[in-house]
Amino acid sequence: MSSTSPQDTPASGRDLDAMPAALPSMWRAVKRGFAAEPALLVIAFVLSLLAALPDALMALWLKFLADGLLGGVPTLVVVAAAGLAVSATLTWVLRVVSDRTQRRFRDRVTIALESHVAELQASVVTVEHHERPDYLDRLAILRDQVFVLDHMYLSMFTTCGWILRLAVTIVLLVSIHPALAALVLFAAPTVATSSWRPAVERAAEEAGAQAQRLAKHLFDTATTAPPGKEVRVAGIGERLVGDRRAAWERWYGGVAKARWGSAAWHTAGWAVFGVGYVGAVIFVSTVVDASPGEVLLVLAAGSRLSAYISATVGEIGFLRGIWMDGSKRLAWLEDYAAAKAQVADLRVPEGISEGISLKNVSFAYPGTDKLVLKNVDLDLPAGTVVALVGENGAGKTTLVKLLAKMYEPVAGRILVDGAELARMPAPRWRERLAGAFQDFFRFEFPAQRTVGLGDVARADERTAVETAIGRAGAEDVVATLTDGLDTQLGPTWPNGVEVSFGQWQKLSLARGFMRDEPLLLVLDEPTAALDAETEHALFERFANAAKDGGTSRGRITLFVSHRFSTVRMADLIVVMDGARVVEIGSHEDLMAGGGHYAELYAIQAAAYRRSP
Repeated sequence: MSSTSPQDTPASGRDLDAMPAALPSMWRAVKRGFAAEPALLVIAFVLSLLAALPDALMALWLKFLADGLLGGVPTLVVVAAAGLAVSATLTWVLRVVSDRTQRRFRDRVTIALESHVAELQASVVTVEHHERPDYLDRLAILRDQVFVLDHMYLSMFTTCGWILRLAVTIVLLVSIHPALAALVLFAAPTVATSSWRPAVERAAEEAGAQAQRLAKHLFDTATTAPPGKEVRVAGIGERLVGDRRAAWERWYGGVAKARWGSAAWHTAGWAVFGVGYVGAVIFVSTVVDASPGEVLLVLAAGSRLSAYISATVGEIGFLRGIWMDGSKRLAWLEDYAAAKAQVADLRVPEGISEGISLKNVSFAYPGTDKLVLKNVDLDLPAGTVVALVGENGAGKTTLVKLLAKMYEPVAGRILVDGAELARMPAPRWRERLAGAFQDFFRFEFPAQRTVGLGDVARADERTAVETAIGRAGAEDVVATLTDGLDTQLGPTWPNGVEVSFGQWQKLSLARGFMRDEPLLLVLDEPTAALDAETEHALFERFANAAKDGGTSRGRITLFVSHRFSTVRMADLIVVMDGARVVEIGSHEDLMAGGGHYAELYAIQAAAYRRSP
């Protein structure tokens, strides 16, 4: 059994499927912000507290003013007037300074958080989190939240400021009569509903995340350029709009129901507080022997208590609903990335002397028990060109993913010259791997950089890029570009140009040929958009070059293709069917054997003979 099987490690176990607890997650996020901007975080926090005090003392100055005017005490009037003036001025000044400081902190910490999330995703050596629907939904929400996760710090600062205001106000009320502390009890329902409400609404949003993601996909399909021609030719524009509306309604229906229900409970909570506030005013006016200034303090402080509680529970609601949720997702990704870190105690060899061997390898994608590869035993000799063939779904691309360490087997081992590939560091192994894939990505950069990314260390070396372009037979593509390798690709960029799908594929192929001496060269149907003659000539040239120059380090070239006219040139042909390897041999041997390969070859040859 592989020591790093995803099914056996915490990385994909049930413990990572659950979200971390909220408060520990928030504390981790706070430490992340402090590590990024310690001085700004402390200053912003202190200013938030200082800005809370002048506003909270306004009720006290009003009490002094009323007592001074009605009691004929000029000193109290002067103190009250000075206090009101200072409070008003400091409230504005401190708010402006605090807002500017917090804005600068948010701008700085946003970059740190975005970079952190990008680094976390890039650090995961497998691609499970990009292919599991439940993880995709979780990451989709995190990607939306990370751009506002910096607000969590602002919300925390603001919450502390409102809590300080609330504490000062309660002290002022209790100074009139201890029974007025009961107003806090009347506020409890609003605190409870404000804390509970966002969680309920967020759970409804997450439950419908897949429908929301579908709605966005359908919107992009209906409004963006790449699918535009097919949408118009097929006449499916109205259907896309209708399906998008239906998907959005599936998402919003559950969210709206949760919002209305939580709003009803929230309203009831505020009704309870309103009763308590009116009762407090009546109590002070009729039962307590209070001065006019004290009654005014209760009126002012009580009304402010309502605003302070509203603001406090509102910020807590934000923290609970969005910022706590975002910090939990960030903590989940951190835990996931940490758990996916593999034990890598073996060095990647400089060359291959024997070959790569798969020993009883089985694999099932996460979330399913269906084996895509089953008990595969296969030897890829050093210095050979190997073709991998089989019908769709036979497991060819999955085998390529395992060799590239995008996944680990659920059973069995992969050996490189007898050493376990699972124990080699994925980044170092991939530095010795090169290749191109059918589902390539269109890097919309200047053409030189688009190709040069295949070997980042030499991306700016014109000679290296031109050599890779020659290997891929992409000179004709560069010749059509207005500024050659300096041409910006992608029509949405200034002076950018669009190229055809086949031209994009040739540039992708050139990118895969940037590394001069890879140990494993993987070509997973990289020329599917090219005609059979072009593919044949390209592979023939490259196969000959691989045989002449690739054997010094034992390079293995693995080629996946459905075109048997190309496949027949390989040293070794591996035939897959039903998740298993069913045949291995040269073209001549397999044709003589009359097995599955011979049958597939005959079917394709007959189709070519029938074509005009």
